[in-house]
Amino acid sequence: MTKGKFFSWFLGILLVILAIVVYWKFFFVYSEGTKAGALNTFQKKGFVFKTYEGKIIQSGFKANVQSNEFEFSVTNERVAKVLMENAGREMELHYKRYLGALPWRGAQSYIVDSVYAIRGTVGETIISPK
Repeated sequence: MTKGKFFSWFLGILLVILAIVVYWKFFFVYSEGTKAGALNTFQKKGFVFKTYEGKIIQSGFKANVQSNEFEFSVTNERVAKVLMENAGREMELHYKRYLGALPWRGAQSYIVDSVYAIRGTVGETIISPK
């Protein structure tokens, strides 16, 4: 085997490994689930890529064992509009977690892709699951 052929094989294998690592880090959905709590902040921010970023304050156990804040990003404009209009309300959100954040997808590795339920101050449900 010549040096040129060996270098071509080595470069090809290296590129395949790099592609797998990039996919695993930024595009593989590590976990998904729901989080519930009061929407504390929701804003569109960023220097180059303007992304929607939010924070939910979860009710319940508030010892220092785990954080009661859930920080997330939103990529869907329709979901962002619903969240923007309902700040301060109790809600249940569906999220996907990636192992890494991409600048155009948001600053967080948790991406909220749908709203299951929004409850007002007296417990009425405005949006309910389908």
